Amino acid sequence: MDNKSFNPNTAADPNAGIYGLPYSFQESQLIYIPVAWEATTSYGGGTFYGPEAILNASPQLDVFDIDVVEPYSAGLHCLPADEKLIHYNIEARELAQTIKDAYGIVTDSIPLQKNLSRVNKISETVNEWVKEKTSYVLNSNKIAAIIGGDHSVPFGAFQAVAEKFGSFGILHFDAHSDTRSAYMGFEYSHASIMHNAATKIPEIIKFVQVGIRDFCDDEFQFVKSQGPRFEVFYDSKIAEHKLKGLTFHALAEKMIENLPEKVWVSFDIDGLDPKYCPHTGTPVPGGLEYSEAVYIIKLLAQSGRKIIGFDLVEVSPTLNDEQNPIEINQAADEWDANVGMRLLYKMSAMTLASQKKATWQKI
Repeated sequence: MDNKSFNPNTAADPNAGIYGLPYSFQESQLIYIPVAWEATTSYGGGTFYGPEAILNASPQLDVFDIDVVEPYSAGLHCLPADEKLIHYNIEARELAQTIKDAYGIVTDSIPLQKNLSRVNKISETVNEWVKEKTSYVLNSNKIAAIIGGDHSVPFGAFQAVAEKFGSFGILHFDAHSDTRSAYMGFEYSHASIMHNAATKIPEIIKFVQVGIRDFCDDEFQFVKSQGPRFEVFYDSKIAEHKLKGLTFHALAEKMIENLPEKVWVSFDIDGLDPKYCPHTGTPVPGGLEYSEAVYIIKLLAQSGRKIIGFDLVEVSPTLNDEQNPIEINQAADEWDANVGMRLLYKMSAMTLASQKKATWQKI
């Protein structure tokens, strides 16, 4: 099926691209980059399978959008999985497990020190791969979107965006602050993504974190040390303001009012209430409603700011056999992937609208 014969009102072709769409790379304005990587996850696993699960679930979506007119017509295309990443993940995850088993204490063990060094080296290679892919998409005058994988994966994309656009801000949805320094010795841990972004990419001039509810004292102090560069909307404070009668619209306006003109949205699925993502690696009670998260992004897109790209990470599907997870068991529970692929589409629609590559619905 070519894009001229595509009918959005019929059942999606499961043999077509993401969401059953027929668009090639050349025909698309927004490109998804799947990054199957989770070597440093510190609790539950499965995010390695997130990109595949989202892709498999995506044909169930009705592509009509109540907020944006035909966002799919701008062209949405997902790059194929890269076999190199799969092999890197297998090697690094096996080595990383020896570090986790030692609770990150490697000073008295030369073998563990070597394992840690190798994991960090592979992580750097993955970062370079993501940066290269993202730069290629951006230099093709297209929008890049990262599908993880754990939350370490967008670092290379941040670097590519900084080189392409200069200064920008990050709107960060998460249950966790992710501002630990080299957690358990892993320099590019999923728990360190925003620390690395803040300390290694000066072009990121503003971080707005939303839904944060699980963090250590070091993270709390690091964020404070950054001054106005970091603005955190802790989950407990969001709930407190709502209980006192402040409207969510007013809260959402405060969340975006200090963001710069160009914004990257970094969305860890565990920023949502865990009822939407029960299998994510590190679920935490509390969190945003799905509609609240979408509303914040919508308000951002309508504010005149440009969403220059985004990532969606930590979607973890149910697997057939946790000891030997060969394939995703769609029949058992596709809920996490279902929510993930819908959130991905809404983020795509809002991003396209913010860049005037799609128009807002008038309803």
